Amino acid sequence: MLSAASRPYIDASVPVLREHGLTITKTFYKAMFAAHPELNNIFNAGNQANGSQQQSLASAVFAYAANIDNAAALAPVISRIVHKHVSLGIKAEHYPIVGKHLLEAIKEVLGDAATPELIAAWAEAYGLLANALIEEEARLYKQAGIEPGQLFDMRVTEIREESKQVKSFTLVPADGSAAPAFRPGQYVSVAVTLPSGLRQLRQYSLSDAPAGDHLRISVKREPANGETPAGMVSNWLHDNVQVGSILPVSSPFGDFLPAVEGDQPIVLLSAGVGITPMISALKRIAEVAPQRKVIFAHAASCADHHAHREDIEQAEQRMPNLQTITFYEEGAVAEGVVSGRMQLKVLPQWDRENTDVYMCGPLPFMQKQWADLLAEGVPVQRLHREVFGPDMLDHLL
Repeated sequence: MLSAASRPYIDASVPVLREHGLTITKTFYKAMFAAHPELNNIFNAGNQANGSQQQSLASAVFAYAANIDNAAALAPVISRIVHKHVSLGIKAEHYPIVGKHLLEAIKEVLGDAATPELIAAWAEAYGLLANALIEEEARLYKQAGIEPGQLFDMRVTEIREESKQVKSFTLVPADGSAAPAFRPGQYVSVAVTLPSGLRQLRQYSLSDAPAGDHLRISVKREPANGETPAGMVSNWLHDNVQVGSILPVSSPFGDFLPAVEGDQPIVLLSAGVGITPMISALKRIAEVAPQRKVIFAHAASCADHHAHREDIEQAEQRMPNLQTITFYEEGAVAEGVVSGRMQLKVLPQWDRENTDVYMCGPLPFMQKQWADLLAEGVPVQRLHREVFGPDMLDHLL
């Protein structure tokens, strides 16, 4: 627990972080990578280049300060960070490095306002957070039976074109062992060494129902878009991986876990490549409870970019109470397809107060659905979302 002496300084930091947080995190990353270039192999270079990682860290620091006495609000944030860190192989010895450069960045940006008392308070607060993360990450490593950073060679046995931009890759352990267990909604990290020599890890949701003999990931090709650079790893996978290729892959992690084993109605909302964890959930439900009432709504830019249609059709054949609805922003529409972006008013009705809703897709999509669902009377505890990439924690700020 934060000491009484430090608490006023953390409370006073909230408006300061709102104003200067992004500058602090930019300063932090620049200095840390200069001092420890080996960390470039862990951190996502694409998210650094487009600025989303700096914005996410600023949001996280602000959310931590603003909610330091609200354990219920921070718990899901910490859980998501822990799972991401374990998938990347973060170690306890990384935390002092981060702490040193974060405090130095606060000093540099705030100048005289960064009094010794303020820095001491943040050193204490960071220490408490770091210890909590280290302890929980150690628990997850032990539970998975792995060492930090341990990866496993997986052989690609099938590649399918799921849409114009998305390929799925079926993976089996190269040593002939059983595939790792996972729960729908979880992801694995895939490591590649790029032509520049830079090693990068990326997380991809598992897009098939759990099976003992294989895993499947679905990867969207990410072209450059304005200031956003092309996806280094996703494009490399599309261009270089063939059947028979070996990929180093982490154990599955992630705390976005749709309730697939029950029999209560469930709502699955997705957009774009956010369909991947929903396909895993849908396929599992089709196996264990095909009579279950499921609303499966998906938004895509057009038919060419609608991935995993075959999986959905197979689920429809097995699940008489599955209601699917699709939204295309452009192009011709067919039966069961609505023109435009996903609209809550167009979806089938369900018991708003007693049904869990899971969503995954671009952040603006989830922000809109989240706000509309709350306005429709869906309790916040019924809402669950998975964010691909850095989370801006907009629902906490």
